[in-house]
Amino acid sequence: MCSLFHSDVPEPTAAVEPVPNEFPKIEGAEIAASTLGKRVAGDFFDSVRVSPERILFGLLDLAGRRESNQHILSVAQNIFRTRGTALFAPPDINESEAMVTLCLQLNRDLMEAAAGVHACPAFIGCYHEKFGTLCYTNAGHTPGLLRDSTGTVELASTGLPLGLFSHATCDAPTVALEKGAVLLLVSRGVVEGKCKDDKAEDLEFGLQRVKERLQAGTSSNAQAVCASILTSVGEFTCEAVDPDDMTALALVRTA
Repeated sequence: MCSLFHSDVPEPTAAVEPVPNEFPKIEGAEIAASTLGKRVAGDFFDSVRVSPERILFGLLDLAGRRESNQHILSVAQNIFRTRGTALFAPPDINESEAMVTLCLQLNRDLMEAAAGVHACPAFIGCYHEKFGTLCYTNAGHTPGLLRDSTGTVELASTGLPLGLFSHATCDAPTVALEKGAVLLLVSRGVVEGKCKDDKAEDLEFGLQRVKERLQAGTSSNAQAVCASILTSVGEFTCEAVDPDDMTALALVRTA
């Protein structure tokens, strides 16, 4: 690429699909993601090894139905992998600056691919194997939940959703993950999953229930953490509906 904010965006086509990706193996940690039922909306997750010691991962929640936003999702994945690798590959980088640059690139290319405004909340993280640290940005996404020996805390939004303003900026803080720590990301569809109570009122599953189930869990397996949350929300949504996507992604530090 010849410019920091330039990318070769392909012409839209109905056949474009994001490429399925097998999550990389991580020394002293593991990562997994699952979706409840068929994906019908804009949930998208990916992970790629960008250097010998860094893993880049993300959960995006693109507005719209899947049949109409596949091209935009494909563009997002291409930028995530290509620019993400280029930015995070050098050994002596400032991870926060690299993360901010990646978000700016994703933001502008999403708007270009959509030919205008197209909201895309996103949580993107870079895990460093050697140090056990996580540099992340939360662009208007559901808060990440970090569970360790002290309890469970929220990694709240650090900026606006992608795809809204071409010059929007974001912050990229860094947190340390102790051995046994679990980072859980869930899409909006999980939090907004509904069930009717005896009074015929719509009740949302809510972030608090996600947090309670994460805190009560004892598994140190990333896939099991995802399955536990999605099983809980699946049991909660007691009526057959055409829901938004329900996705969970977990990163567990095992050593």
